[in-house]
Amino acid sequence: MSYTLSRRRFGAALAGVLGVAALGGCAADATTASSGSSTSGSSSSAGATIFDGGTVHDITLAFDDGAYDAMIEAYLKDGTKDWIEATVTIDGSSYEKAGLRLKGNSSLRGLSGDDSPQDLPWLIRLDKFVDGRQHQGYAEFVVRSNNTASALNEAVALELLGRAGLATEKSFSTSLSVNGGDRVLRLVVENPGDKWDADNFTGAGLLYKAESGGDYSYRGDDAASYEDVFDQEAGEDDLTPLIAFLEFINESDDATFGADLGKYLDVDAFATYLAFQDLVQNSDDIDGPGNNSYLRYTADTKIMTVVNWDLNLAFGGMGGGRDGGGDGGVRPQPSGMPGNRGGGRGGRSNILVTRFQADDVYAGKYTQAQSDLKEALYTSGVAQTVLDRRAKVLTEQASDLVSADTITSDASKISAYFSG
Repeated sequence: MSYTLSRRRFGAALAGVLGVAALGGCAADATTASSGSSTSGSSSSAGATIFDGGTVHDITLAFDDGAYDAMIEAYLKDGTKDWIEATVTIDGSSYEKAGLRLKGNSSLRGLSGDDSPQDLPWLIRLDKFVDGRQHQGYAEFVVRSNNTASALNEAVALELLGRAGLATEKSFSTSLSVNGGDRVLRLVVENPGDKWDADNFTGAGLLYKAESGGDYSYRGDDAASYEDVFDQEAGEDDLTPLIAFLEFINESDDATFGADLGKYLDVDAFATYLAFQDLVQNSDDIDGPGNNSYLRYTADTKIMTVVNWDLNLAFGGMGGGRDGGGDGGVRPQPSGMPGNRGGGRGGRSNILVTRFQADDVYAGKYTQAQSDLKEALYTSGVAQTVLDRRAKVLTEQASDLVSADTITSDASKISAYFSG
């Protein structure tokens, strides 16, 4: 069965978050690091379970400066994101010949050869050049950019997304050093792929990522027409279900769209997804400037589920930037829930969002989800509990990287949203 948020399932999720407000929500894979790694024991987090949000982990990257310069030059020339070899050390376990490349689109805007590598967004793949290489069952890690020093906004939003009953990415804070440089605090999240898909969905399926330069338009039945529009991230290569879905949401008349959308899309999960983006004031979502979203197709039900990606601008953090400094521009919005979504500041329209909200039945689901989520996450105190726990970890374990005053300030600005 697909990962869906039926009204019954949401009720169970609501009961769970109200009854267990302090639950961690960051379950981790306890498998041992694969062969090819060596443990130095030098890290204070050595032996820690990865994707444990209660620990500030330790990651160091080491690579050839010439290879790095060539990678930056290639990106500046035409946007190519080349892989380079790096030695990646995670909590004292070292992996030579790991893969490293730039990750992101808008987060790389303004990139120049003068940027500090410890501040850049990265995709780490331990198995890029050595098959089967993993750390505690994980091969891929995304080092996220954020315009707050603490990155608390994304860490909290990702956890709340899971509490809402939707597929999310686990995250952890890390002390990152690159080529012996100063250590900086960064947030690391899962990269959706085969392992993530298997962990979050039941049954065989396909996972598609919407590219920032694409959209949800129907471009005919030739798979080549969707190159650089969607990338397939999990499952056997097959764009047929994606193309059929795009044809329906673009070509169906209003009556057919209203009557049959549920045959193509998990409409309850989508209503909750939209309501959640509003709840955390994230304007960089499916109809934002980055086209940030995945589509998961479940084979046995033939249903698509919209999956969240990229919450580093949650809680009003629009403004970008990669240096991790400043207060992040996290600002309270007017109280109450938005009544419509236009993609937010700098956003763009998305045909699925537009048609979904134009339909009275689906718009009603969206409105109900807004109310349900606010009660389950904000009024209940769950969000404050999550925020307090994540902030406490940073204060106790990362005050050498970010001042306690900055952590308190970032947390206070996020907390202001919970009473709106």
